[in-house]
Amino acid sequence: MDQEPPLQQTYKTLLHNSSLGEPKKENIFMAEECDLPLIDLSQLNAQRDKCIKLIAQAAREWGFFQVLNHGISQEVLKILKDEQMKVFHLPFQKKIEDNFLNLSANSYRWGNSKATSLKQVLWSEALHLSLADISRMDECKSTLRSAIEAFVTVAGSLAQSLAEILSQILGIKSTYFQENCPPNTSYLRLNRYPPCPFPSKAFGFMPHTDSSFLTILHQDHVGGLQLLKDGKWFRVKPNPQALVINIGDLFQARYRIGSRTRQHGWNI
Repeated sequence: MDQEPPLQQTYKTLLHNSSLGEPKKENIFMAEECDLPLIDLSQLNAQRDKCIKLIAQAAREWGFFQVLNHGISQEVLKILKDEQMKVFHLPFQKKIEDNFLNLSANSYRWGNSKATSLKQVLWSEALHLSLADISRMDECKSTLRSAIEAFVTVAGSLAQSLAEILSQILGIKSTYFQENCPPNTSYLRLNRYPPCPFPSKAFGFMPHTDSSFLTILHQDHVGGLQLLKDGKWFRVKPNPQALVINIGDLFQARYRIGSRTRQHGWNI
C-alpha cells in the first residue's frame, strides 16, 4: 500500500544477512504477562497519604504504574486515535514532504535508515510533536489539532500533579516543575507499528529508556508494551481504561531504578 513506509526495502540487507546465521531475537510472545500496579487517582482526595505511598512503592519497585480516574476521557482518546490513523493512512510520499502539516522538520519519523544491525531496526512510524508546534498545524487538519489540544491540556495537568507528588516523595521543592518545565518543553508522540512479516527479527521500537522525567502512555486493547525488570522481560497486560506512567531517566536517577521498554502496536 502506498501509505506504508518502505521498511522492507530499507532493511532488506539486514534481513537477508540475518537469514544467513545472525541470531534471531527472542520470541517476544514468550515473555510473561504482568499486571502493573494500578492506582486510582480519585483516592488522592479521600486517602491521599495512602495513595502517595502506593505511587512511591510502584515507582521504586517497577518504574511503571497504571492510573485510573486520570481525567482524560475515553472519548478524547478515541477521537485522537481516529485522527492520528487518518494521518498515518495518508500516502507515504505526502507524509515525507517538507513542512508536512506545517510542522517542524522531522516531525514525521519512520524506521531507522542508519541501522547497521537488527538490534537497531525500528518497524514503526510516528508523529513527534513539540507542544509549541501544535498551534502551527495545517488548518485543514483542525480536527486533529483540536484532538491533540484536548488531550495535552488534561495530560499536562496530570503530569504536573504526578511530578509534584514524586517531588514530594524525594524531598524536591514542589514548585520545581512549574518553575523549570514549562509546557513547551514537553512532547507528544503518536506511534503506529505497521504489520511486520518478520516478528522474530524486528521490534516496533527497540529496547530503550525514556530520558524524560515522566512519560504518559495510552495503549489500547492490542497491547504490545514490554518492560525489563530484574533482568526479565514482561508483557504489560493492556488496560484501555488506564494510562501507563513511566518514570523517566531523570527521576530514575533519584529512585535508583532502571526499567527499559520496547513496544509493538498502536499507542499515543
